[in-house]
Amino acid sequence: MRRYPERPAIVHHGDALTYRQLGELVRTLAQRLGTGPGVVAVPATHTPDTVVALLGILAAGGAYCPVDPAFPPQRRQDMLASVGCRTAVGGGIAQPGVRVVELPGTTTGPAPNEPDRDEPDQDEPQRTGPEQPAYLLFTSGSTGQPKPVVTPRRAISATVASLRTLFGLTAEDRVLQFASLNWDTCFEEILPALTRGAALVLDRDAHSGSFPRFLRLVERERIGVLDLPTAFWHELVLHLAEERLALPECVRLLVIGGEAANPARLADWAALDTGRIRLLNTYGSTETTLITHAVDLHGPLAAARDRPWAAGDRVPIGRALPHVYERISEQGELLIGGPAVALGYLGLPEATADRFGEDAEGVRWYRTGDRVGRAPDGVLTHQGRLDGEFKVRGIRVDPAEVEAHLAGHPGVHAVAVTGATLAGRSALVAYVVPRAAAAAGTLGAELRTYLRDRVPGHLVPSRITVVPELVLTASGKVDRAGSHRLHSARGAAAGPGTGAQLPEPAHH
Repeated sequence: MRRYPERPAIVHHGDALTYRQLGELVRTLAQRLGTGPGVVAVPATHTPDTVVALLGILAAGGAYCPVDPAFPPQRRQDMLASVGCRTAVGGGIAQPGVRVVELPGTTTGPAPNEPDRDEPDQDEPQRTGPEQPAYLLFTSGSTGQPKPVVTPRRAISATVASLRTLFGLTAEDRVLQFASLNWDTCFEEILPALTRGAALVLDRDAHSGSFPRFLRLVERERIGVLDLPTAFWHELVLHLAEERLALPECVRLLVIGGEAANPARLADWAALDTGRIRLLNTYGSTETTLITHAVDLHGPLAAARDRPWAAGDRVPIGRALPHVYERISEQGELLIGGPAVALGYLGLPEATADRFGEDAEGVRWYRTGDRVGRAPDGVLTHQGRLDGEFKVRGIRVDPAEVEAHLAGHPGVHAVAVTGATLAGRSALVAYVVPRAAAAAGTLGAELRTYLRDRVPGHLVPSRITVVPELVLTASGKVDRAGSHRLHSARGAAAGPGTGAQLPEPAHH
């Protein structure tokens, strides 16, 4: 931050916070937190306050733990309890026994210039080792409880260095902060940009649900780097193609990731005036810290193709970045090793041992659960999952977690949850067998309300269908895929308006 004191660091609705001001805010917050504050919860909102909180916690030697204020209260309480959180920055998510530390001043006005005399002396530099936690994020687990992933500081250092080079970032870049600050994709927008002297732009028009407003924002704020969920990019490409539009001239790099890219949308993208823009497809997981693999699909750095993209093509997920080790097991599973691998799941030694391990040379590895193949040019292609996990809105979901919550409802006898594609989007669908005394006609609606009071929106199935029975395997276990094939076919044969399917309203 000292290298670019008067350059804009964060731009929020046109107001700029310079690197000097940002540095003062971060230092003041670190003083208020005190040395080594442990896990610190932060209400994750699209504001500069959240970015200041992230950096201040890291500067104090703590571990950032974002919590979405929109999550149900019980979910927030379970999250904070599972990580032993005793400190929170700002209000809105605090629980009994949690110390609340206020942010210094306001990030939209002048930075504080008076020392906080009530706070401990922080003249001594913070001593933080590479194995200390940098942040804790939650992934889906089969028990129904939040599963916290502990990411160490050495993973952040290695990954951010690779991403600055991968993105070709300079101090002249302006990067849109689009991803939720509750998920790790936001770090690949924030940290490479602010450690290179670029400007990070936050604006509500990015999430307005209107592509015209989104495109006006990109042009108005001169955004050069966009990092978008693949599902959002799919819809953006359709809008550009249908309206015969082009992205603003300022865009030089568009990063996508979170789920498989549709080859039909790639063909549409290539037909647009996009040859000057790098389209970078990326792959990674929370347990391996942001991006581990990437490949240019189109633009000035992409390999030449001998034919256009077509339906049925497998879109590659890329090559390993310089800090990443990779192996492919005999079953075709991708294993990731090296400094970017997380420490494991906090307080869950069995789950950690199941997915993490060390080899004879002391290299730590993570089993991704993804089956991959290697193309002749060396890039990897995704071949499906080895388990039942599924991506919803770019977030990995274990259907067993949703099943565990649904099974807790007194009207449910049995349940199967699986992933499906509805109207071209990845979604969860649930099939529920009611108890004899349950009112089958209203059970679906009751379950939707029941879930929304307990879990985040991405864990609420898009369809909940009440059925008389589920398909079982030869060993007597629920066959999720078989149940989906049987009952989705029955629903299609019955026609619209029959049964108890409840489509979830669209989210923007």
